[in-house]
Amino acid sequence: MGPTAPKFLPLGDSALQIVFGDRLDPAVSRYALALSQRVKNLSGLTDRVPAYASLTLHYDPQIWTHAELVESLKALLGDVDCETDDGETLTVPICYGGEYGPDLDEVAQHTGLSPDEVVTRHSGGLYRVHFIGFMPGFPYLGGLDPALSTPRRAEPRTLVPAGSVGIAGDQTGIYPLASPGGWRIIGRTPLRLFDPGRDPPCLLSPGDRIRFVPTGPEEFARECAETRQ
Repeated sequence: MGPTAPKFLPLGDSALQIVFGDRLDPAVSRYALALSQRVKNLSGLTDRVPAYASLTLHYDPQIWTHAELVESLKALLGDVDCETDDGETLTVPICYGGEYGPDLDEVAQHTGLSPDEVVTRHSGGLYRVHFIGFMPGFPYLGGLDPALSTPRRAEPRTLVPAGSVGIAGDQTGIYPLASPGGWRIIGRTPLRLFDPGRDPPCLLSPGDRIRFVPTGPEEFARECAETRQ
């Protein structure tokens, strides 16, 4: 079932954002992705960006005006199949703690859990990729155990290694590239989430599901060598 009163917001003269809510809601995220699939063949669209609670459509202003596109979309809102889910389920190895997860102990202290329990709960979830953002290939993952919710670091790091897995509030995610960042880093995966020489370059897509599988430092090093990360 879709949202009852979405907001249509102009973004410049060639993009439109449809806002379905203001909170993290798996059903709303699923609807945004389903609507994105529903309109993918609509002429004049140049890009579609589904997110947690919105869908941004970039369009050719020589084909659509904002008002015309809104009216066309309103006619489609009730014809969205949220039951279809074409996403894949992937296994993501992760080396928790130590040099790979320097904030694991802080997450344990904040949540009142032991580091081992944090690992057990984090690796016990099935996560859905709600959207890709922040940087190429960065997956925002829904499904984090509420007991693991931990705020961002007060002072972001100037450099977070590629493959780092972090927690920020009620979300978990993976840094595909080395970058500054303020998420609490609890582990690292050897998988390359973004490779511009690969087709497609992003390993994950909205709608995919992933499971984290704990791995040891030796296995991590071996898989890094294999993936040349």
